[in-house]
Formats: sequence, C-alpha cells, structure tokens
Amino acid sequence: MCVVSMSNNIAIRVSHIGKKYPLGGSQEKYLTLRDTIVNSVKASVKRFHRPPPSEEFWALKDVSFDVEKGEVVGIIGRNGAGKSTLLKMLSRITTPTEGTIELHGRVGSLLEVGTGFHPEMTGRENIFLNGSILGMKKTEIEEKFDEIVKFAEVEKFLDTPVKRYSSGMYVRLAFAVAAHLEPEILVVDEVLAVGDAGFQKKCLGKMGEVAMEGRTVLFVSHNMGSIHSLCNQCILLDQGHLIEKGSTNSIISQYISSSSNKCNEYIQPHNPEKPINLRRISLLNAEGKSSHEFRFDEHFQICVEYEINKPVIDCSVWLGIRTVEGIVAFETAESDIDDYLLNEREVGYYKSDFKCPPKWLNAGNFYLVVGIAKWHPPISYDRIDTLGFSILNTGTPEKLRTGYDRHGILQPFLKWECSKVSNPEII
Repeated sequence: MCVVSMSNNIAIRVSHIGKKYPLGGSQEKYLTLRDTIVNSVKASVKRFHRPPPSEEFWALKDVSFDVEKGEVVGIIGRNGAGKSTLLKMLSRITTPTEGTIELHGRVGSLLEVGTGFHPEMTGRENIFLNGSILGMKKTEIEEKFDEIVKFAEVEKFLDTPVKRYSSGMYVRLAFAVAAHLEPEILVVDEVLAVGDAGFQKKCLGKMGEVAMEGRTVLFVSHNMGSIHSLCNQCILLDQGHLIEKGSTNSIISQYISSSSNKCNEYIQPHNPEKPINLRRISLLNAEGKSSHEFRFDEHFQICVEYEINKPVIDCSVWLGIRTVEGIVAFETAESDIDDYLLNEREVGYYKSDFKCPPKWLNAGNFYLVVGIAKWHPPISYDRIDTLGFSILNTGTPEKLRTGYDRHGILQPFLKWECSKVSNPEII
C-alpha cells in the first residue's frame, strides 16, 4: 500500500515492505480494456482447471527505513539486490506485496527509458502530461516549459512523437521534466550512467541544486564517485534485504569491503540495443586462476570482454582502481599505448587484458571501475564499478623492517642511488 500525506520532517517512510514475483513469470504490465476482458474469461476457465502453484521469488523482503526532507540518499547494492524494485514502488509504478509506503509530497521519477512518457505523444505534450500527473496547474508548467526544453536540448524535436527520439534524447527530456517540475521527492535510477558525459555532469549538478532547495533525492547508481559527491546518506541492499542505512562513506566502505561484493568476475547479458556492451570482467592472479585476493608481491590480471554492436571510432576501454573511500589510485586505457585501437572497429566480440605490476598497490581493499567510452565527443557507452578485491600484505617495505604499515595508496619498490660525496658544494 502507498499513502501520500503531509508530515513535518519525514519525506518517505517505508515500513516492512516486500515484493513477491512468480519465479519465471512475466513482469507486471499496464492492462487495456481488451486485456481485462480476456483475463476475465481466462479466470473463469481456470476455476475448472487449476495448474500447480508456481514457485515465488521475493525481490524485496521486510525493508524498513525513513528518509527525512532534504536528504540526498544513494541506494547501492549488487545487481539483483532489489534497488530498481524499490524505486518502482516508491514511484507507484508497482505496489508492495506487503508493508506500507508513506510519501509526504509529490514524486518525480526517472527510471528505465520508456517509463513515464506516452510514445505516441510529442515531447511538448508529454511535458504537460507529466506536469498534470504531478498535480501542477497549466500555468505552473508553462512557467517551467522553456527551462525544461533548454536543459534537455531538444528544441528541434518538441513536436515530434517521443517514440522517434533516440535513447539519449529521451533520457534528456525525461530527466529535465522530472527535475524541473518541482516534485518534493526526486527518484532517479541508473539510467543516467550511459550517454553523453557532459549531460551526465549537468544532471548531477541539477540534482545537487534540487537538494540545496530542501527537496529529497533518491539516487540509484553503480558509480561510487557520483554517490560520494552527491549523497549524504546511503542505503545498502543485498538480495532483497536492507543491510544498513547510514553515512555515505561508511556504507560505501562496507559495500566494497563486504565478502558478498568481492567476487572474481562480473557478467552482463547480451544486449543488442546498446552500441557497445561490457559482457565480462574477470580478475586473475599471477597463476592465471580466478581470484579476488592478490599478494602484494605478485602481479594480477584484469580481463575485459565486450561486444560492439555498431561500428565505432575513437572508442576505448578504460579502467580505474579506487580505494573504498572513492579515492582514485590510478586510471589507464587500452589505447594509451596502442592508439590504433581508436581507429574504426567492426562489429564483433572483443577481449582486452591488463596486468597490474607486483609491489605497486599497497595492502588494503579496493574496487575496480571499468568503462568503455568515445573520447570526442565524450560519450559513455557502458560502465561498471562494483567489483571489489583485496591486496594482501605479503611484504611491503615498512612491514618487512618495522612490522608497521606504511601509508599511501601505492607502495612501490623504487630504485634509489646512494654515493659518498667527497667535496660537497653547499651554499
């Protein structure tokens, strides 16, 4: 059940909610009158023939938390943790199987591409439709109209049905509408992770402005850097359960360091709709075996597999290694030395490998950020940054000699030259 009401300090109150789906069943969808009639007939037939009960899957189970007005809350967790299901319930796209949700104010949502707009209507018409759904008067929408269009950069296509928009145009307009029509609660899913880098930056800035105005923001992302910079609180979900809600630094550190997040590879399914799609990221030790723990004094290997579904040019895989606090240790790209990779590449399946040298990263917990992007203009095709790993202390310089740890992200063994000077020239 979802309730919209008013309260002094609470923007969102979630009480023991759960969402259950039939295992292998179809997702919920909106029904036409024809669908309703057909389903009614089917239901009558089923009274005489009942199939065996299907197995059930709880996408969320017994989740409770409060979000105060003006909080900017990041929602993080591995794929399948229940993040998108939670946002769909908060956006009233789907209802909880159990428990209650109280929303104290209007909700503006940007979830997956395709949600919220009517495909047959033009961009202009959809702006007014969404404003009406939020309960705004026509005059209020008109006051924001020019600002929305300018932000979305779709002036030439305002009177074109949105079904003819590219995914990038669609996302730009959808975000502009969600952010500018002054909802008290703004809910944004991972949809901003792909697309024009400049627009991503503009969206993050706008969400910051929304928060500064005292409105509430819920933001799902795998980009820990964005979560760090934007959110003051975080919610960690794992396999449908709420692990903890707390300060952003502590929750991200817990997430990256958790054993459930330390795995040897990350796999994504084939997706022909994306121009480029990361398929597999693997971590291998010096012996070529899959691992998420590596000795300080051995190299480890990162293998990135990806599919190119449309010919591209000026495009490269890049990766960064970061501490659990989000500090960048270093970044590298497959085209740094082999710049021929920036030439046009044909459709196909590719694999790129990178070796991190031994005695380089200090002992501790880290996570890997992998992306694939076009450099000019900057466009992010895909990005994953949830793969955690550890460097084991098997002989850093300080540990060898004093038993204590030496500070720093990097801990290289460097060559020094030392000689006795007979006639020093000192001023």
